[in-house]
Amino acid sequence: MLEELLIFTRGGLILWSSCRALGGAALKGSPIDALIRSCLLEERSADASFSQDNYALKWTFHNDLGLVFVAVYQRMLHLLYVDDLLAAVRKEFSQIYDPKRKDYHDFTDVFRQLHLEAEARAEIMKKSKQQLITSRPSQNLSNNKTSTKVRGADSTATGGNKKKGASAAKDDSDCADSDKGQENYQPRSALLVKGKENGGPKDNNNGAFDVNKLQKLRNNKKKTVPAEIGTKKNTTKPDTKKKVNRVWDDKPTDNKKLDFTDPADKRGDDEVIDHALVNQGESMMDKDENVSSDSEDEEEEQVQGVPKKKGWFSSMFQSISGNNVLEKSDLQPALKALKDRLMTKNVAEEIAEKLCESVAASLEGKKLGSFTRISSTVQTAMEEALVRILTPRRSIDILRDVQSAKERGRPYVIVFVGVNGVGKSTNLAKVAYWLLQHNLSVTLAACDTFRSGAVEQLRTHARRLKIPIFEKGYEKDPAVVAKEAIQEAARNKSDVVLVDTAGRMQDNEPLMRALSKLINLNNPDLVLFVGEALVGNDAVDQLTKFNQKLADLSSVPTARLIDGILLTKFDTIDDKVGAALSMVYISGAPVMFVGCGQSYTDLKKLNVKSIVKTLLK
Repeated sequence: MLEELLIFTRGGLILWSSCRALGGAALKGSPIDALIRSCLLEERSADASFSQDNYALKWTFHNDLGLVFVAVYQRMLHLLYVDDLLAAVRKEFSQIYDPKRKDYHDFTDVFRQLHLEAEARAEIMKKSKQQLITSRPSQNLSNNKTSTKVRGADSTATGGNKKKGASAAKDDSDCADSDKGQENYQPRSALLVKGKENGGPKDNNNGAFDVNKLQKLRNNKKKTVPAEIGTKKNTTKPDTKKKVNRVWDDKPTDNKKLDFTDPADKRGDDEVIDHALVNQGESMMDKDENVSSDSEDEEEEQVQGVPKKKGWFSSMFQSISGNNVLEKSDLQPALKALKDRLMTKNVAEEIAEKLCESVAASLEGKKLGSFTRISSTVQTAMEEALVRILTPRRSIDILRDVQSAKERGRPYVIVFVGVNGVGKSTNLAKVAYWLLQHNLSVTLAACDTFRSGAVEQLRTHARRLKIPIFEKGYEKDPAVVAKEAIQEAARNKSDVVLVDTAGRMQDNEPLMRALSKLINLNNPDLVLFVGEALVGNDAVDQLTKFNQKLADLSSVPTARLIDGILLTKFDTIDDKVGAALSMVYISGAPVMFVGCGQSYTDLKKLNVKSIVKTLLK
């Protein structure tokens, strides 16, 4: 049973609803709002369907009029007529649609008729399929009976002995096979005789290779080898000359001048290091730096109203005269080139394909004006889609949230998670440095009790930044260590607690269970996934499985998932920025920090416009 069919504009204005028109029951929850947030705004409109709570949703667009048609039905019911009904409603409603009109009560009777016709067609198709399925076994049974009758007639015709009949049948099949391959068939004796005529072996081994002859040849070769070759290496004396430093311009160099090690670093761990590492300058997070790609300087120049042809899209220039309607075949060349371009920028293949399908769904059926390029239309649509994806759905202001937590008398807790070797501890220290510059007190929690040297590494960062660290050593429960660290920070009036966790692969069940316990027990304010900007398709697998494990292993009904992303090693990828797009698309979490160097100041925000222009360059 169809629960609701809703027609609304892309701006969100509801034009007609079957529940309102027919007086049906209201939907439980808000599945259509979830569809808009999760699919339409996130450029996942190319998906076949969407599920929310107990409902399944299907939709279609009229891109030229800017209309969206959504059908909602129970998930357990497999309604075969939904796609057919949506297409019929789309066709009929587009004929009466007027942008100035707001009331469509006359469409109710039309919808009733379309609904009945769609159900009737689906019922006819269902009955025809059932008849086809039931007719197949009877046909197979009749074929088996006729085949057994034929076999019985053949066996009685052969007469008497079954073995003779079997051997005769075998001889007949062999003869048939030999007749088919008579031209290529040669008996084994003929091949042996032919080998002897061609100078092959004439012994009694029927053409086998003579091993004794090969052994004699090897012995003869060993005898001919001169003895000097074997003793030549032993007569040479090893070179006992030591390597001497090279001298340039006859002036000896002082090796001590080449030692740039900070003398303070050579002291013991117990000594307080008083150096200028804390005063490295302002963090890049607070700088309004417009780091853009080269494509910003290569914008199209307007020459007498005609844009200058540049870039890879210009090779697919196509002028369309008149108000032609875009079809999927018209978009395929531009979309294929766009998909290849995204994949060269390190975007996961699955994500690039879904994005192109979503752009095609948003442009199909749209009318173009005179002398409008399909390539530029596709590029503009993709650029808008990428900006919507990379822009956070909800604003996460850490400094504001820290102040609100401080007013409630508790510390703000951030947990850093991720796979091995991505730089969690280093970038945690960068975040701590940025918070210190905003006059916030920070406490580090050493909850990586698994990897050797992890506590010492975090202790070094704490000593350099002159901030407290809470540690319990190794082989302890990280969830308990984090809880005690938060309690200690609350007693000391600390503003922020940064929790360092052990790196773990997404398939490591014990470590993922420990991470889920840490998050559920302490309920942090922010869960940051630290990932490398170097990865491509692996980013999708990492984030998907991290979220899946956190959801499956959660002990509470509403599982806590990843809230934000910290991308590391962003300065090493040049224009291969596709990992940022893949991570945001697959998780829906925004990129909150970008690590771009090895000092504490090398932490900045993600420049969405720069990333989009780099992807489309």
